[in-house]
Amino acid sequence: MKKIGILFGQENTFPQAFVDRVNSKNIDGITAEFVNIDKVVQGELCGYDVIIDRISQDVPFYRGFLKNAAISGCAVLNNPFWWSADEKFFNNALATKLGVPVPKTVLLPSNEHPTDTNGGSFRNLAFPLDWEGIFEYTGFPAYFKPFAGGGWKNVYQITDMDSFFKAYNETGQLVMMLQEEIKFDSYFRCYCIDRQDIKIMHYEPRNPHHLRYVANHDVSQELLDTIRDYVLRLNNGLGYDFNTVEFAVRDGIPIAIDFCNPAPDADKNSVGEENFEWVVESAANMAIRRAQNHKEGQNNLTWGTFVRNFSNDTPLMNGDVKKKVSKKKK
Repeated sequence: MKKIGILFGQENTFPQAFVDRVNSKNIDGITAEFVNIDKVVQGELCGYDVIIDRISQDVPFYRGFLKNAAISGCAVLNNPFWWSADEKFFNNALATKLGVPVPKTVLLPSNEHPTDTNGGSFRNLAFPLDWEGIFEYTGFPAYFKPFAGGGWKNVYQITDMDSFFKAYNETGQLVMMLQEEIKFDSYFRCYCIDRQDIKIMHYEPRNPHHLRYVANHDVSQELLDTIRDYVLRLNNGLGYDFNTVEFAVRDGIPIAIDFCNPAPDADKNSVGEENFEWVVESAANMAIRRAQNHKEGQNNLTWGTFVRNFSNDTPLMNGDVKKKVSKKKK
């Protein structure tokens, strides 16, 4: 019997719907349930062949449990080792190698010295930094935000040098990045499940939260096809099994704004009935496929193509990069 588990926190609608959907398919030898943990012993099996992780980003104990499960052969979705190392600035850098447009972004050292360091720890860092070159590159307005993390915590909208340095002085030991602001014509939020199933959702982040998924942008099929291509490039590059990617479209160019959401919102009350149904069905199908392909005692994790490409010394991407989409293909 192959057992699928879902590990979750405060969300209510998705976990139960996921378990019910997997079990309703009556696949011989496969069952799903909420993960139950009574003890975690080093190197021992966790009792699950596949686990959907929805909460370990907020609970370090769960992250430790999932890594232990993974080395014993459990297919953890998403890969807990990569997610532990992941951060937004690297993802932006990777996107530039994959041919996916992203906002101009620079990494900045923390305003205050990290604990147990002093000025001598930073003798390789130029002082002052090339602020003129940095501001010329990103331009204003811009966003100033942590290079890792999410949830719109410690995010500043910057209009000029004065507002930047005022914000910088408030960030303490946070490592930050300054990022070009994208003035967009339309916006899309895209689910990507199992690096193959994609749901492109028309989205309006400037609306109140409960109205963000009711947008209807008038765009060409070619633009949507380009977005789909970029979603696949990013999720294959990163190795995410369950993720969302957000695009702001400026002058016909879809620019990836946020593509590090490995526990994306899947609540029926926010994403809407149609999107919720798609996520539940796609996630259930993915988990079943992974259970059917599960190999006992082997590595069943997903790794991004960038790992394989670097180890094999091959290019990160093939083909020409699409720059702009405005007309239908001839």
